[in-house]
Amino acid sequence: MNHRRRPLVSVVTVVIAIGLLGTMQASAQTDPPRTAWGQPDLQGVWDFRSITPMQRPNDLADQEFLTAEEAAELDQAAVERDVQSWNREARRTEAGGNVGAYNNFWMDRGLKSVGTRRTSLIVYPPNGRMPSMTPSGQERAQARRDYAREHPADTWSDFSSGVRCILGFNAGPPFTPSAYNNNMQLFQTPDTVVVMTEMVNTSRVIPLNGQPHLDPDVLQWSGDSRGYWEGDTLVVETRNFDPKRKWRGTTASTRLVERFTRVDAETLEYTFTVTDPETWTSAWTASVPLVLNPEPMFEYACHEGNYSMPVMLGGARTEELAGDGQP
Repeated sequence: MNHRRRPLVSVVTVVIAIGLLGTMQASAQTDPPRTAWGQPDLQGVWDFRSITPMQRPNDLADQEFLTAEEAAELDQAAVERDVQSWNREARRTEAGGNVGAYNNFWMDRGLKSVGTRRTSLIVYPPNGRMPSMTPSGQERAQARRDYAREHPADTWSDFSSGVRCILGFNAGPPFTPSAYNNNMQLFQTPDTVVVMTEMVNTSRVIPLNGQPHLDPDVLQWSGDSRGYWEGDTLVVETRNFDPKRKWRGTTASTRLVERFTRVDAETLEYTFTVTDPETWTSAWTASVPLVLNPEPMFEYACHEGNYSMPVMLGGARTEELAGDGQP
């Protein structure tokens, strides 16, 4: 009787040992690198390029994920578009009219979709699209469009914070993949985190020591950020945004919650949730994987908008004179 049981006991022991070994290996693979003071080490230059759209395309309807084949086709199409742009015949810029924007040399949109194969960066609402705007949000959006059409360049304040080189158009916060300069660098101390974006080199100094937020009347371009650790995830809550930054039509009521989690040596999982009851009918959340960039981050000296402001305003006055003879 005992002789028959021994093989079963041996098999069970081996299975348990293999299971424990697998658990230990998985733990070793997922345990993030840590700082000398024990916090997960989130430091480095992080690349948030992606060709995955912020919102799920209408033609994908309720399809949350691409198949492996569909993702490969999407990535290949991005490569082919890039090659076509590089091989396009050069066009000479002529004075007058629309002189265009940067050429393809400056563009760095990325060539890959997110590794999860999601059809959108937005993960909530479940349809992968931004929630409906509130009636007041719709009214403000229409008023902005009407004003911009009638007053495109009356004064310097009619230009966006991006054109004026105050904030980067992809730097937020939150970070959102765009045409170029899709990097940010993160620094840590035991009680402070600094996040510096490549676009316009905006830096946020984020206390982790429980320091209270600024008075609600003190508004800032990048808001007022405070952070804390939730397990191995860094959570950053930001409020006091100045509406003049004009980020997606949001108001001073906006609240942003960002979450940074080091999932492996090369990847930082970045999710953010935006809440603005004056603009949208619900909060919305996006997930943007950040990939460790081994290259250093250099200064992006965005001064064209600042130094060219008199020229742009002067051009607008010239167009007005040519159009109706009125100053």
